[in-house]
Amino acid sequence: MSIIISDEILQASQLTPSKFRQEIAIYMFQTGRLTLGYASQLADMHPNSFRELLKPQNIPIYSYDVEDFAIDLKNLRELGRL
Repeated sequence: MSIIISDEILQASQLTPSKFRQEIAIYMFQTGRLTLGYASQLADMHPNSFRELLKPQNIPIYSYDVEDFAIDLKNLRELGRL
């Protein structure tokens, strides 16, 4: 599937086509809509380069929430490590 972004929209955004793709990819990754791999493909970047793009914006690469923490605690208790 291809998406066409008009020149008018690009001009209004004040972004180059490449930067426009990166911004969309960052948003989709940050909101959990795309994995890092797919977001880097959308941005037309190597995954490591995409990771570097996220750093200055303080966007975490991994999501670790309270539910994940609770699962880890449960597993550690079952293993006798807590």
